Amino acid sequence: MNRNPKCVWVPGPVIIGAGPSGLATAACLKEKGVPSLIIEKESCVASLWKTKTYDRLKLHLPKQLCELPHMEMPAETPAYPTKNQFILYLDAYAKHFCIKPILGVEVRSAEYDSTMGFWHVLSNDFKFVCRWLIVATGENAEPVLPDISGVSDFKGRVSHSSSYKNGADFKGEEVLVVGCGNSGMEISLDLCHSGAQASIVVRDKLHVLPREMFGRSTFGLSMLLLKWFPVGLVDWFVLLCSRLILGDTGRYGFKRPEVGPFQLKNSTGKTPVLDVGTLANIKIGQIKVVPGIEKFTATGAEFIDGTMAKFDSLIFATGYRSNVPSWLKEELFNKGGHPKTPFPNNWKGKNELYSVGFNRRGLLGVSMDAQKVAEDISQQWNSETKHLRTEL
Repeated sequence: MNRNPKCVWVPGPVIIGAGPSGLATAACLKEKGVPSLIIEKESCVASLWKTKTYDRLKLHLPKQLCELPHMEMPAETPAYPTKNQFILYLDAYAKHFCIKPILGVEVRSAEYDSTMGFWHVLSNDFKFVCRWLIVATGENAEPVLPDISGVSDFKGRVSHSSSYKNGADFKGEEVLVVGCGNSGMEISLDLCHSGAQASIVVRDKLHVLPREMFGRSTFGLSMLLLKWFPVGLVDWFVLLCSRLILGDTGRYGFKRPEVGPFQLKNSTGKTPVLDVGTLANIKIGQIKVVPGIEKFTATGAEFIDGTMAKFDSLIFATGYRSNVPSWLKEELFNKGGHPKTPFPNNWKGKNELYSVGFNRRGLLGVSMDAQKVAEDISQQWNSETKHLRTEL
């Protein structure tokens, strides 16, 4: 740690994170005439999308629900953009709004000076001083690896989905995918298409829904219905349609929770799985469904039903977590790195501290947060008659 970091006064907000959340917030602020500064620990914008996603990834929702504020995706972009198409959009977005983050700056701590009324954001080489601080590092900052007995004894390859690119290196292998969310389901499908035998662990109950119903996005159609009908009725309708399209998912190892998919998402943030073809391969036995893991062995795994199986590789599709608690000790966030106040009031805390992208509503939620934050800060900015613009 540099004991004499360069102190920099930032007249507008400091935004931590140059992913979609940070870019959207900077663009919304710029549209309202408020300058901002983004600092990012990685060497590029949208680093999660560029370095920690698999090749076959496509957006699960139609592009209209994934666009950031004030800029549509190109007309030629397909309904469900690929990873690379979305990355191109993010790069074009940053260029369009002249957003130029300071890259390679990792925040070590962020503290509010109540005496002076400013935030001090400390990195190795800089201390940024600002009135407004916006946390836009997102919910997916650090990979999660569960602590399961025996994993250190396993002799094969062990990796996290963040390092998975495609199934070419796994051809001919028996691969156990731990985690049955959207990433785990899609990686299992990719492995299947690449000539590997994939098995996916399904420990808990979950909702598997078709990506589309009646030629429309299931999620988009549900959002439309939720404007007119109660969530319980919409859940009933979606589950009925899902049963007609996918059949009884419980027969294949996916038992549904007692609570409907959108009521469950509202209460816990748990997103239903949108099927893109994995279930069809499960039905014909090309992808196996296995129960929860009791422990790992040197050659494979023992499951909670007492059965055992051998595997060449393990892939943990067990998600990510926020890293905010490691450097921010303020009341807006809990120990898990999420805002204490639930949606829709999650975006603002005390002392001009804000969060964007922590409402568990994906890219649509990012846009909602960014616009609220920009509106709130712009009102304060425009009410001021004088702003310091000098570097300390």
